Amino acid sequence: MDNSAGEPSAVMLFERNDRLVCDAFRRGEFDYVDAAGELSETDFFRAIASRKVLEKLAATYPSPSKKHDVPLWVYIASNISMRFHGVHQFHAYPYIVRTGGMVQAFGPKMGFKAVHPDTGDITLRCEGFNDKNDYDRQTPCDQDYLRKMARKTEADLLQEWFNRDVTGIFKQHHAFDPEGIFIGDGTYLFVPDNEAYEGSVRLLFDEHNHPVDSKKLTKKEQAAYTWRRCYKLVSLIHTNRAGEFFFYAGLRVVAGNANECPLLYEMVDDFVRFHGRGIIQRLILDRGFIDGPSIGHCKREHHMDVLIPARTNMDVYRDAVGLAEGGFLQFQSWSSPTPAPKPIPVHRPEAVRKREAKRQRTLAQRRAEAPDLMPDPKKTIVRSEVAAIPALNTFSSCPVPIHAVLNREVYADGHCQYWMLLETKPIVSAAEIRHEYGLRTAIEERHRQLKCFSGIEDFSSRAFSMVVNQVTFVLLTYSLLQWHLLRTERQQLNPKTPSRILELLRPVFSVIVIYHQNYVAFLDPLQYQEMALTLSAPARKKILAKTRKLRRGLAHQLQNPRAP
Repeated sequence: MDNSAGEPSAVMLFERNDRLVCDAFRRGEFDYVDAAGELSETDFFRAIASRKVLEKLAATYPSPSKKHDVPLWVYIASNISMRFHGVHQFHAYPYIVRTGGMVQAFGPKMGFKAVHPDTGDITLRCEGFNDKNDYDRQTPCDQDYLRKMARKTEADLLQEWFNRDVTGIFKQHHAFDPEGIFIGDGTYLFVPDNEAYEGSVRLLFDEHNHPVDSKKLTKKEQAAYTWRRCYKLVSLIHTNRAGEFFFYAGLRVVAGNANECPLLYEMVDDFVRFHGRGIIQRLILDRGFIDGPSIGHCKREHHMDVLIPARTNMDVYRDAVGLAEGGFLQFQSWSSPTPAPKPIPVHRPEAVRKREAKRQRTLAQRRAEAPDLMPDPKKTIVRSEVAAIPALNTFSSCPVPIHAVLNREVYADGHCQYWMLLETKPIVSAAEIRHEYGLRTAIEERHRQLKCFSGIEDFSSRAFSMVVNQVTFVLLTYSLLQWHLLRTERQQLNPKTPSRILELLRPVFSVIVIYHQNYVAFLDPLQYQEMALTLSAPARKKILAKTRKLRRGLAHQLQNPRAP
């Protein structure tokens, strides 16, 4: 357990083997018995530890220290545990340890329950990782250690670690889909209007949180908008065609006024340099990343195809609209994929059928009586159409052939609106290209989840290194959880918010946990009771002796406790 010499400490890992442990228990052999709720966090940590992911993360972490009294894997696991619960203030770490499943995942050597001698509260007793503790430990490591470690880690090195080493670990575990679909995106991270936030800037935003150029507006015109202080997160995200998961494969946190376009293409170059060609085969971008030479570079040097919407002020867009209005293009209808309807029970009670029929009649009557509630024909799309345009030459700054999909939205009042997608590979199906671009818009929902439910921008520290640490570990935890759900064939949970995922994963019963050597068994209370009552006499005597020894040892564990 001692790691004062700076050598890496192996992750304490218990493999689940109910049969082996129960056979040993029937012979009177066990190390420890505990009762616990089997939380999803415990399963999660066991999964990433058993596959050496936690060990690999620790081996590559850019630690600012040469000596580690606490193993790096404990620091990383503790940081992940906080983000797993959506908590980012390090002073809350002791409460997360008590209520979460991290300690349970690594067994009694990490910590076990004890009674506080002064308050009588059930708390944790942790051995710790050195002999420097004046008080009995109630957490695996100190919250102040976590905070100082995070603050001292250089922001640039931490981001490089994520982009190179973390993504490399995903690659080692075959997390990347063979189709190689990646999405580049940028989003703003808003903070309180306090200039002490290192590296932040103050920008003018409209009601949709889109930046507005304040230099082009008078003071009176600026009053219609809002000044907000912000950072910008530029990210590279991996998914598959079905959108079953979203892994963050690259990130950069910069000032809000930084140009995200060169940053994204630098990230792509670094990805290919670190992980090789062929992983990114498809790059889907927003129009903010339009750059002809960079698009050509991705196609020629990295052999990846780029899909990106055109701006309305581009010559290539004006030419395509001119062809459409001149009747030179052949459009075909397009409809968005409809989600599968919720299954309706074959045998619904008569009362339920009558209630639903009555509700539908009421809704129809209200629509008929309130014509003002009918949708505005100027804003109602009645038909969407797509047309393919091969080999356009008017995107002159791009050195590779560009193809296009022109999208036409027809409204109820008869007017049309156009928008266009640019593509570096020949178009086989215009409808399929538009379907594929829908993956990029799904990223907006992911960012909303991270901001609203994971608190990615709820920064409690104004130091830039702490801001980057929070963003990095939130995205690391999010990606690891997505990977874990995918590997356990529960990818249907991935689109849900993190808090909803935890609610759906938590069972409602407690289990008895038996530890024996490096193995662990999970039994429901009745299984454990039946096994205990049917033990042979010699096994009962051995278990009784071991149980009394453990109780004597645990009775006075907290000799010098710190107030909880």
